[in-house]
Amino acid sequence: MISNSFVRARRASACVTATSLLLCAACGRGAATPRAFPPADVGIVTVAPQTLPQSYDLVGQVEPSRRTDVRARVEGVILERPFTEGAAVTAGQVLFRLDRVKTEAAYASVLARYNNAKSTVGRLDPLLARHAVAQQDVDNARTELDAAKAALDQARKDLDDSVVRAEVAGRVGRARFEVGGRVTGPADLLTTIDDLDPAYVVFRPSTTQVLDWKADPRSAPLLEPGGKLEVRVVLPNGALLPRTGRLTFVAPSLDSATGTQEFRATFENHDRILLPGQFVNVRLSGFSRANALAVPQRAIQTGLGRMFVYVVSAGDTVVARDVKTGPWSGTLWIVDDGLKPGDRVIVDGVQKVAPGRVVKPSPIATDSAGTRK
Repeated sequence: MISNSFVRARRASACVTATSLLLCAACGRGAATPRAFPPADVGIVTVAPQTLPQSYDLVGQVEPSRRTDVRARVEGVILERPFTEGAAVTAGQVLFRLDRVKTEAAYASVLARYNNAKSTVGRLDPLLARHAVAQQDVDNARTELDAAKAALDQARKDLDDSVVRAEVAGRVGRARFEVGGRVTGPADLLTTIDDLDPAYVVFRPSTTQVLDWKADPRSAPLLEPGGKLEVRVVLPNGALLPRTGRLTFVAPSLDSATGTQEFRATFENHDRILLPGQFVNVRLSGFSRANALAVPQRAIQTGLGRMFVYVVSAGDTVVARDVKTGPWSGTLWIVDDGLKPGDRVIVDGVQKVAPGRVVKPSPIATDSAGTRK
């Protein structure tokens, strides 16, 4: 007969054995290799040398094509200023009227002198024919008449100059003297007149940039006035001026203060959008860069103060490559250093990759501007 203690011992042994088997099974499941993710699909471009159009953006300033100083040729008190500051004026339009008291008195005095000299010559000429007067007296009288005639012409001009007129058409500036002010003569600037159509836009590339352009046989001809350089203006509000300017002047020497060379483009300005003193962005087009390596702008990544791209290397493994970028060409970004021909650069799916990860690359087609087709 089997005792109760024996039965209890067998049951305890069976429980221990079952528990051990369950623990072993659990441990076996925990040690299984995790399931690997499939390679991510990415879009790539293969870097190859190409000739790309290139533009440059510079800061420019608007200047009038001609600025005329308005000055009085005679002294006097301003009696009238019949013009509106900032308005358009025509050639010959009255700008200032000065008091004529002094000029009228001078004219009357010189006129009397002229009439007296004229009478003297008229009286002596008949006497000379009868040898009743010396030739020297007649010569002196004629000399006095000529001098009086010159003085009369000057006095008449001074009288006319008491009315100050616009010598050219354009936009008149601020009046420097108001009614009641005394003008001492040509030393006093009354106002200015700006000719705004056409208008000039002046810009100054760096010396290094100019030297690089001149060293390139494709770029050097563009720097000649009247060449094929396309000059556009971006206004302060970001709008593009709807017309193109032409390069009309290149300074033959450098500015000693800034060490830069002055370039000047001429723009039609019938709508007066360009105003003197205005700062604009000058965009130069027509340049090109040969054997350039470029990728779409979205392929360039930034982080921790560096710029890099993801490149698919051997075995379709991703590596990060630091790059040194140059200017843009459309939506392409020229890479000056860090890439070589044949590199496969990831453009699409960048957010799904990391260095060391295997990917499934697929070429994408882009046009010369870097736009995906």
